[in-house]
Amino acid sequence: MTEMINKQTYLMKINKVIENGRFKDNWDSLSSYELAKWYKDSKFGIFIHWGVYSVPAFGNEWYSRNMYIQGSKEFEHHIETYGNHKDFGYKDFIPMFKAEKFDPKEWAQLFKESGAKYVMPVAEHHDGFQMYKSDLSKYNAYDMGPKQDILGALGTELEKQNIALCASSHRIEHWFFMGHGKEFDSDIKEPLEPGDFYWAAMPEPHHHDLYSPDPSVAFLEDWLIRTCEIVDRYKPKIVYFDWWIQHSAVKPYLKKFAAYYYNRADEWGMEVAINYKHDAFMFGTAVIDIERGQFAEQKPYFWQTDTSVAKNSWCYTENNDYKQANEIICDLVDIVSKNGTLLLNIGPKADGTIPDEDKHILLEIGKWLKVNGEAIYGSTVWRKSSEGPTKVEEGQFTDSKAKKFTSEDIRFTVNGSYLYATVLSYPQNGKVNITSLAVQDASKLPHFHGIIKDVSVLGYEEKPKWKRTEKGMEITTNKINSDKPVVFKIHID
Repeated sequence: MTEMINKQTYLMKINKVIENGRFKDNWDSLSSYELAKWYKDSKFGIFIHWGVYSVPAFGNEWYSRNMYIQGSKEFEHHIETYGNHKDFGYKDFIPMFKAEKFDPKEWAQLFKESGAKYVMPVAEHHDGFQMYKSDLSKYNAYDMGPKQDILGALGTELEKQNIALCASSHRIEHWFFMGHGKEFDSDIKEPLEPGDFYWAAMPEPHHHDLYSPDPSVAFLEDWLIRTCEIVDRYKPKIVYFDWWIQHSAVKPYLKKFAAYYYNRADEWGMEVAINYKHDAFMFGTAVIDIERGQFAEQKPYFWQTDTSVAKNSWCYTENNDYKQANEIICDLVDIVSKNGTLLLNIGPKADGTIPDEDKHILLEIGKWLKVNGEAIYGSTVWRKSSEGPTKVEEGQFTDSKAKKFTSEDIRFTVNGSYLYATVLSYPQNGKVNITSLAVQDASKLPHFHGIIKDVSVLGYEEKPKWKRTEKGMEITTNKINSDKPVVFKIHID
């Protein structure tokens, strides 16, 4: 194991970078951040929830918390499967997390075939186990468990595939994540000191309490250094934060991190971004993320949805309830039409293999994007994002119900000289009517009053018949039959 970082020296370094850089640790300065063009053009990324919680593979990725909540299904399962918590606690899963079949080259190839442009491994989840080589704690994948620098190894292979390495940190929630273990005779006992795996294991606050109790200065400084260590060691192009960073006590450290990260990116000549939820950042200083949900209408600002291939869990469990690939493709099209990007999560098994179900979904998406990618990658919004009867429910955690799209549900994007109209559910009779392209009196400000030169269908040789009327642009095809969205490429003069 490498020698531990001197925390005070690192904090001085962070302050020096902020002092010398153009970004300062306040919202006024951070508001000069400009969105990374590569990110806005990418549209599709992969999230990876993989860690010690993949060993029990029960419930979900919050097993480390829930196994210590008396009466929970995880608590009962743990006793039945592994014994009493005082004899076998969460830390005892670490030696079982071997990742013996982890093949970063194979993973990177799969992600390339999926059509993803950026990949976001969870660098550290709420459980406090770092999936990378760290000089701050011995509880990391390089020194324990897999005995590999997981983040570094994957980043090397992603670079070969021209895929951006990103990283997420869920560390801040570790302040309270293991706290229930102090409520009974378990392996989580005082005193807990910085450097201990379970530190701090404080009482869990109310989800909406953003003002008290405060994490300690020692914990917050440790959080800042851990996050900056990820930046310095791996140069991720996006850093994603989960929800509790909006806590009032975290804000000064959050601003310091953003200023440090943006200044380091300047030094390296990189375009980077930060993802956040719940107004943790001042609007315009980073990129908004919507968890397991999306917006109902097009937005003038760039945003991201993060969701998973499974409805019930972010990590691998033995009973994952998987979505259909077509469902995710429709969501991707809808999100992109509204100025967003999709970050889709998969959950590898503890041995490092990616489940067949996850692979199948990724490959189906990749197959569709290979044909229709020009309507997605590098595209921009049109005057309107959509038409059709099916309403998309707005908000977080709305993705558990599959949407029933119809042949009238159409999404629009623009790329260069072309308007792309994607029919989310292609009709068997091959007849489509795009009402937004109806011929109208120009004085009524129609959605389109220009000249259409030609119409083709991505992935098909058949030339569709089309005409514009007062009802819409009526398109007819005879040989097109698809269970996935179909894209019309409309050449504008």
